[in-house]
Amino acid sequence: MSDKPHQNLAVIGHVDHGKSTMVGRLLYETGSVPEHVIEQHKEEAEEKGKGGFEFAYVMDNLAEERERGVTIDIAHQEFDTDDYYFTIVDCPGHRDFVKNMITGASQADNAVLVVAADDGVAPQTREHVFLARTLGIDELIVAVNKMDIVDYKEDTYKQVVSDVQDLLKQVQFNTEDASFIPTSAFEGDNVAEASENTPWYDGETLLEALNNLPEPQPPTDAPLRLPIQDVYTISGIGTVPVGRIETGMMNTGDNVSFQPSDVGGEVKTIEMHHEEVPSAEPGDNVGFNVRGIGKDDIRRGDVCGPADEPPTVAETFTAQVVVMQHPSVITAGYTPVFHAHTAQVACTIESIDKKMDPASGEVAEENPDFIQSGDAAVVTVRPQKPLSIEPSSEIPELGSFAVRDMGQTIAAGKVLDVNEA
Repeated sequence: MSDKPHQNLAVIGHVDHGKSTMVGRLLYETGSVPEHVIEQHKEEAEEKGKGGFEFAYVMDNLAEERERGVTIDIAHQEFDTDDYYFTIVDCPGHRDFVKNMITGASQADNAVLVVAADDGVAPQTREHVFLARTLGIDELIVAVNKMDIVDYKEDTYKQVVSDVQDLLKQVQFNTEDASFIPTSAFEGDNVAEASENTPWYDGETLLEALNNLPEPQPPTDAPLRLPIQDVYTISGIGTVPVGRIETGMMNTGDNVSFQPSDVGGEVKTIEMHHEEVPSAEPGDNVGFNVRGIGKDDIRRGDVCGPADEPPTVAETFTAQVVVMQHPSVITAGYTPVFHAHTAQVACTIESIDKKMDPASGEVAEENPDFIQSGDAAVVTVRPQKPLSIEPSSEIPELGSFAVRDMGQTIAAGKVLDVNEA
């Protein structure tokens, strides 16, 4: 753990635009992947006739090893700059990347959007920019990647920059909060060091841009909110719920409430990195034990909060949603699965209250009959079983969700208002 301030960084963009290679390159250039690991992957890559792909290879192999349950030092997804230590949330290429990005298994503070110079704005580029905007990511660093493939041509770079700026304007993203860098993750141009191949560019390298991001303000003034990821039984301790503190503080001796299970008690112990600690704060992954709580009393998807400011349970809620992809149209009565923090609950869209103009944010139509791909709307939602969720304006970390159906993320949204159960 570093004593520098921490940033969660999302690396977004179309799947073939070089995200994995870029993440591998960042980890490599910051010394976060040991040299021998790179060498080993280099040999493997060359044997398979894929020389040069060692960075992407490192990332892919780490992902596979994680899936096989091989314990990997989590540091492989973390790197330091002079001013920050970064966690790359949800390594690229992950199937449920969009879902995880929204439900804040990892609320990213900032994002690097990777756009390939030879391909420009692709459908996933749009989707991820839309999401970044919906989720309140403030600063976007745009890496115009694969510059080596287009012979480092300034015209090609400028064209892509112009197209991305148009896209940002469409979703009301302040283009002044976006910086553009011509890069080649493959060759290393403008990632850690200024490249001789782009004499026409005199801006920051990617690492400088990351280092100069504004510092995120930790949400310690909000009440404690800790979505439960798992519940374990550990001999000698008893029931141990595990999760990541999203807001507020947890201290031993606190009286807490789990919602919607509606049970509570006093926090006896808090453990982090296999050590007992007296307190924990936002971003900390903790296991804790609460007096009188048994394994069957609580479950994944519950949220732990102070007994005197318990997590909100929704009977219904209104939300602003953006439909990313749906094969037909969405009408009232539609019941997909909502993924909010660690909860997954089937919810019915009771009514479509207004359709918004995604460009201006103004109301385009009151009570429309349906919405479809590309639409933004305000809807009223009824969870089919109790769900703890908060208004985004009060606790943004527990106010956003993904809507899934047919094996894909069809919409993303944020909670405007909760009608409590």
